[in-house]
Amino acid sequence: MYRTHTCGELSPDQIKQEIKLSGWVQKSRDLGGMTFIDLRDRFGITQLVFNMEVNAVLCEDARKLNREDVISIEGEVAERSNKNPRIPTGEIEIIVKSIQLLSKSKLPPFTIEDQTDGGDDLRMKYRYLDIRRNPVKNNLLLRHKMSAASREYLNSQGFVEIETPCLIKSTPEGARDFVVPSRMHPGEFYALPQSPQTFKQLLMIAGMDKYYQLVRCFRDEDLRADRQPEFTQIDCEMSFVTMEDILRTFEGLTSHLFSQVLGKTDISFERISYADAMKYYGTDKPDTRFDMRFVDLNQIVKDKGFKVFDQAELVVGINAKGCGAYSRKELDQLTDFVRRPQVGASGLVHVKCNEDGSYKSSVDKFYDQKELKLWAETLDADAGDLLLILAGETGKIRFALSELRLELADRLGLKDKSVYKPLWVTQFPLLEWDENSMRFHAKHHPFTSPMEEDIPLLKSDPSKVRANAYDLVINGVEIGGGSIRIHNKELQKQLFKVLGFTDDEAQKQFGFLMNAFEYGAPPHGGIAFGFDRWCALFGGSDSIRDFIAFPKNNAGKDVMIESPSVIAKEQLDELGLVLK
Repeated sequence: MYRTHTCGELSPDQIKQEIKLSGWVQKSRDLGGMTFIDLRDRFGITQLVFNMEVNAVLCEDARKLNREDVISIEGEVAERSNKNPRIPTGEIEIIVKSIQLLSKSKLPPFTIEDQTDGGDDLRMKYRYLDIRRNPVKNNLLLRHKMSAASREYLNSQGFVEIETPCLIKSTPEGARDFVVPSRMHPGEFYALPQSPQTFKQLLMIAGMDKYYQLVRCFRDEDLRADRQPEFTQIDCEMSFVTMEDILRTFEGLTSHLFSQVLGKTDISFERISYADAMKYYGTDKPDTRFDMRFVDLNQIVKDKGFKVFDQAELVVGINAKGCGAYSRKELDQLTDFVRRPQVGASGLVHVKCNEDGSYKSSVDKFYDQKELKLWAETLDADAGDLLLILAGETGKIRFALSELRLELADRLGLKDKSVYKPLWVTQFPLLEWDENSMRFHAKHHPFTSPMEEDIPLLKSDPSKVRANAYDLVINGVEIGGGSIRIHNKELQKQLFKVLGFTDDEAQKQFGFLMNAFEYGAPPHGGIAFGFDRWCALFGGSDSIRDFIAFPKNNAGKDVMIESPSVIAKEQLDELGLVLK
């Protein structure tokens, strides 16, 4: 037996008991005739005591230990004289009677402590050491707790966990697939699933009624803080449901996670249509922890001789409460921000609402005090507020103002990470037009059902068709999305035609699903949550990487195992592949 207890569980209740512990040497302190070692395992840290006067040989052995050596000790639990309230075992220590070196460690390339001296690249290369640090370890424990709580709730609601294949068929819609060559079928390829979409629909046709899976998915797309080439979804599907059934069910899951993981029981859910989200926030994933809603100013600012406004498709502004005292330097910084290529605006108009009731703007040449007052009233501004206004093409300007709104929230400290604002965004466009291919693409995927009242528009004006779809957004992060699915073969064929598929192409790609519709498909719908994103949100981070045990870096590489890598010519020959 290597241990009778872990390094995180001993307390004064065990004083005088003989115990055995095993773990890693966190740090060692030599104080004349005494040596103290902090022993660490996954569960915590316990202080070990070696007394030169009691056992000089044992004390000398302890002093030879390095950080991260793996040891096992036997000893007696004693009350600690200098108690440490910062750790659970801070009231006790172990008077060591024997020690066994289980494994010797080299000097780690960075310190295994909460605040480390290792940079991102170095810690990624030695990820197994990084996981020993509390911040990363605790992130993975949070992930475990969330997966257990998710299963607990879904099981209680009658869902069945079913695994779906990882070697599937490549489809032209969505992101790029990772493909896997088949040795037994030369020239043919599997694809790794971007999601189990068609399989979970087939499970509904199979009569399983409620399905879920914590499933690995794969997308060959450019990476960023909230993307990895492989990621995990909480994937769910239900039969005989409407959108209301699904939203109610997964508000239950969301509330359960908040309660079980964060101890929050006061979570409420708001709803907004896609059209209103774009109109008032310029994004389909608005952060509603703070205000600064967009206000359309077209009706009150045009035809005054200011060409920037007169020629703009949209003039829109926000009210930055309490920012009326911004300096010239601060206003220039905001202007530089919106002019960045990633934001895309050509300039920024501002109006200061002075404490004396007057207004000072960057367009005083064109607008008098009465007109500026009307702007302030329209934006619900008071004395001391600052109006910020952009003008231009609608889509670009809404995006730019959305970025400015988030930048201001950062500067003003409005993104309180202890506050959570779940929001359902509904009624997305079913389709979006692509100028390069000159055809419509599915906004979500080609199996999303149109809203029933919009089905006639598929023939007359497809761009106006709304999807029976919904996203869950929390604090500006898209946590998950789903839809009611098409369960009628003729409607599915009609949508494929709008998407530019010939009958042969549709049959070749999705014939298995179309055929299944002929055998009694129930009305069904579902949702998939980005599990890594949800973990990062609950962990107070903007990056999902530290909530994945062995993630890829921003170039899509695993620098620890050096993947991707070249494979042997013999393997290529066996697969019938030739590299150029």
